[in-house]
Parts: sequence; structure tokens; C-alpha cells
Amino acid sequence: MQLSLHADYACRVLIHLAVGQETRSSIEEIARAFAISQNHLVKVVHRLGQLGFIETTRGRNGGIRLAMPPEKISMGAVIRRMEPHFEVVECLNSSTNTCPIVGLCGLQPALQRARDAFLQVLDDVTLADVTRKKKDLARALGLQIREGTEGVTTSSAPADARSAADDHSFPTPPCPPHL
Repeated sequence: MQLSLHADYACRVLIHLAVGQETRSSIEEIARAFAISQNHLVKVVHRLGQLGFIETTRGRNGGIRLAMPPEKISMGAVIRRMEPHFEVVECLNSSTNTCPIVGLCGLQPALQRARDAFLQVLDDVTLADVTRKKKDLARALGLQIREGTEGVTTSSAPADARSAADDHSFPTPPCPPHL
């Protein structure tokens, strides 16, 4: 099974925000840290905001940040909500299936169990779990580390430079618990 770029980038955004939790981040900053498309990231951030995983603020001191503590964000919930589908093979989607042996072949139930097991493992992993090595992650992402504390701050880009990228305000409905 391979995750879509949309789901992959959503995980990266959340990791970046969890590591730099003390400050707001910009889409531009996250795109630069991961060397990924800023245009694609805007769509991902918009969706994460709609789903209630992050909150966005417009303006000079704006940016994006987690809408809840990392301990409350299940990676399984993120993947389920961001991934467009989980049909590993055609026969797992009853509306588009054209396989003539569906229901006779033993592969379909095995793949369903494998998919369910994959998601169950992710249900037991939180964003806090995947960001335990904050200092190492901060260094790899080019985030500033405050000496003498466990705190991590985002890069020192002036607020004016960040405000253009942060000028995206999206509704943030509450995120449901494990789905």
C-alpha cells in the first residue's frame, strides 16, 4: 500500500508543527523545510484546517499551528481523513469493481484484513509518538533550537515575509476522536 502525496504531506505538516509547537509556522517555511511544492501544500493545509487538525490565522502575526496537543492526534485518523481511498485492488471498491471472480477469490478478504491491520497500527500511534526526537527533527527541518530548553522555535523569518504565505484562513471544525 502506498499513501498519496496528499496524505504524506499532511503527515509532514503535522510533524513540522509538532516540532515547532511554540510558534506558528508558514506554508512557505514548511514547503522549504521538506523541499516540496508550496502550491500543493496550500491544498493540504486547507484540508487539515477543514478537518480540525490545525488552525490558521491571517495577517502579520498569522500562520498555522496544531489545533490540539500532539498526544490527541492519532496518525490513523489523519491517514483515514486525508487518504482519498483505501482500495488496494479494484475489487475492494464495490461501485467500480469489474472483476469477474469477486466473491470467489480469496485475495479480497485477505487484502481487507491487511488494510484494516495497517490502519489499526496507525490508530495506536500519535503525533507525539512520531515526534519524540524533537531536537533531531528540528535540526533536520532547519528549525531553531533554544539552548537550555526542550523548546523549539521556527526559523527567524520576519513576520512580513511570512504573512503572505499565512494569508489563508480556513474553517476548523472540531476533529472527531479515533475514526
